Amino acid sequence: MSDGRAWQGNVKVRLYERVRERGYDSLTSFAEARPTASLVALAEELGPDDVAGVQVFSGLLAEAERSHRVTRLVRSQLVRELSEHLPNGWPAVLDHANRFNVAHALGAWIAFTPETHKERARQVRTCLLATPPPPGWRPLGPDDELLLSLLPDEEA
Repeated sequence: MSDGRAWQGNVKVRLYERVRERGYDSLTSFAEARPTASLVALAEELGPDDVAGVQVFSGLLAEAERSHRVTRLVRSQLVRELSEHLPNGWPAVLDHANRFNVAHALGAWIAFTPETHKERARQVRTCLLATPPPPGWRPLGPDDELLLSLLPDEEA
């Protein structure tokens, strides 16, 4: 993507054409079928040379806002970040290396979190660090029981 093709043409049209080609009616349904895939992996599947992860997230956010499911998207993105940075689940011990991986996952997640949900995301981060989940915890989707307890759906 360094050649800039991801930013040429109508990105939204390209994303939705690719999603429909794969049998999905929305970017959300495409992404939810791959709940632990990173944004980069989703983008590469949709177009390795002309789709960027941030474009996928932008489309997911637009759909979440229209359907009043932003909190679910925020949980979904946490699952993606944890899967990418903690592939073996939550570490049993937060030594230097594990602390870095946890911080990287949570920091990336908060960076993608929309402003409307950032404060709540920071509270979730604080809670996860103060009271860590069980060793090996690895949520496989946005409906994970612990994630739902930390970040319940609130949209009307």
